[in-house]
Amino acid sequence: MKLKFFLIIICLILISLFACSNEVQNQDEAQRSTPEIPSITIMTHDSFSVSKKVISLFEAKIHAKMVILKSGDAGEALNKAILSKNNPLADIFYGVDNTFLSRALGAQIFVAYAPSNLDSVDPLLKLDPENRLVPVDFGDVCLNYDIKWFKDNNKQPPAMLEDLIKPEFKGLTVVENPATSSPGLAFLLATISRFGKEGYIDYWQKLKANEVLITNGWKEAYWGKFTAASEGDRPIVVSYASSPAAEVFFSETKLTQAPTGVVVENGSAFRQIEFAGILKGSSKLTLAKKTMDFILSKEFQEDIPLQMFVFPANKEAALPEVFKKHARITKDPALLDPQLIDTKRDVWIREWTEKILQ
Repeated sequence: MKLKFFLIIICLILISLFACSNEVQNQDEAQRSTPEIPSITIMTHDSFSVSKKVISLFEAKIHAKMVILKSGDAGEALNKAILSKNNPLADIFYGVDNTFLSRALGAQIFVAYAPSNLDSVDPLLKLDPENRLVPVDFGDVCLNYDIKWFKDNNKQPPAMLEDLIKPEFKGLTVVENPATSSPGLAFLLATISRFGKEGYIDYWQKLKANEVLITNGWKEAYWGKFTAASEGDRPIVVSYASSPAAEVFFSETKLTQAPTGVVVENGSAFRQIEFAGILKGSSKLTLAKKTMDFILSKEFQEDIPLQMFVFPANKEAALPEVFKKHARITKDPALLDPQLIDTKRDVWIREWTEKILQ
């Protein structure tokens, strides 16, 4: 009897061990049969931002993970992409603007591809007919002014670039160095567009005589010297036409009117257009194309304004209310041919530095 009971126990133990072994084996097989989720790497500048909601939507729709590789400012990031073209660091580059467009295309590091929704992009933003780089967002760099300061001092704000050299605007303006600042370069290009390749230095010399202040970057100018945003003494600053919307959006108190106005007419604002493209050498070309489709989708494009405070390239993307009320787009942008910019950019910056800074 005891022997029979002992044999039954042994059988139960063996059955249990066999079941456990099968379960572990089945789990191992399930893990081996589940494919690893692929990833797509987007190389970009340090100012790039996208919401967690949109990243989650991308992963659900495309069935891939989005990896963001921030690589410095726009120029620095592009240089890294060019230097690594034989062994690309990413699959997609986001953030070439029209001041570096010709350099980017000349490096031959992009694959031609026309994403879905490209027809919804304003043709004026499309600067590469081969679609190696496609427009993804845009914004205008322009003069911002402190509304309250001008009202309190019973003065009229500037309406065009020419106003800044008038005696009544002496010592009121702060701008950024074009050699060290993206908006600074855009403003320099606006003056070249407005006054010509022969006349822009003369304008800047008059601006210097009118005691313009030059800082190395936007943060130092806007948050350090601009009266509407700091304890500074300059009520005019070079910033963006969307800055008023950002001020309202981030204000700790509810505002019905932005504290700053913008000067966008009479060729005073330079339009910055950002582009994205697939990097040659990507081993995930099909996935990269799907990602480019997603970047121009309404979902991604509608996320752009409140993430980077620029306008979406897709005309069908809805704007947030704060953008509708407070951000501006000029009807008369200062534009220069990208090839001319690429050829002359360093020459203009060097000439400006020698004549204005020294």
